[in-house]
Amino acid sequence: MSRPILSTLVAGAFATALGAATAASAAGSMSNDMMKMQQEKQQKTMQALGTGKFEKCFGVALKGQNDCYAGPGTTCAGTSSANYQGNAFKLVAKGTCTTISTPNGHGSLTPIKA
Repeated sequence: MSRPILSTLVAGAFATALGAATAASAAGSMSNDMMKMQQEKQQKTMQALGTGKFEKCFGVALKGQNDCYAGPGTTCAGTSSANYQGNAFKLVAKGTCTTISTPNGHGSLTPIKA
C-alpha cells in the first residue's frame, strides 16, 4: 500500500473515531438535559396537584403527552407509548376527569388496567 493511501486511511479512521466520541458526548449531554426537563416537569406537576385545583386523569393523554409517571417502562412526562394509555395521566381541572370522553371510554381517577 502506498504511503499517501495509508495516510488517508489513518486520517479517515481518526476522524471517524473522533466523530463517534463527540456524538457519544453529545448524547450524554442530551440525556442529562432531558432528565432535567423531566424532573422540572414532575416538580411542576406535583406543585399543581398541591393547589387542589387539579386532579390526575388516567387514560386521556395522547402518546408522549402525559404529565407524569405512566407505569412500568416509563419515567415521567412525555413517556407514554400509546394514545389513551390507561396508566398515564394528564392533569385536568378538579371534577372534570370522568366527563372527558375518549375512544376507549371516559377518563378515570385511578389507573386503567388494559
